[in-house]
Amino acid sequence: MQTDAPIRRRRRAIAEINVVPYIDVMLVLLIIFMITAPLLNLGVEVELPQASAETLADKGDPLMVTVDANGDVYLNTGDAPERVDGQTLTERVGIIVGRNPELQVLVGGDRQVAYQHIYETMVLLQQAGVASIGFMGDPPEQ
Repeated sequence: MQTDAPIRRRRRAIAEINVVPYIDVMLVLLIIFMITAPLLNLGVEVELPQASAETLADKGDPLMVTVDANGDVYLNTGDAPERVDGQTLTERVGIIVGRNPELQVLVGGDRQVAYQHIYETMVLLQQAGVASIGFMGDPPEQ
């Protein structure tokens, strides 16, 4: 006697990863970063003096101190620049330089600021234990 029962075939599971959703997410993130990157404020807007000077050897990310046209001092530790007073500048830079004594410290001053403000900032940095200070500037326009 013969039965007419259907024969069941076992289906094998497909062992492939569907990467299309990952590509979609990656492209969306890329677009978001492309839109937000120009909006980031990377420093204080100052007009640096122009001169032809040799650049310093790159020893990593420097600690940047900026004096704007009003004489306000800003400390840039990698995040957004923060306006600081003299005591705060001395304390924070002292802590940072204590951890890394060979850290480059660069001072940038607006070309309209009085030299007195830049000099006072340099004295504060010296009191914080900074061994050498570099100046920031722009190359001359041609």
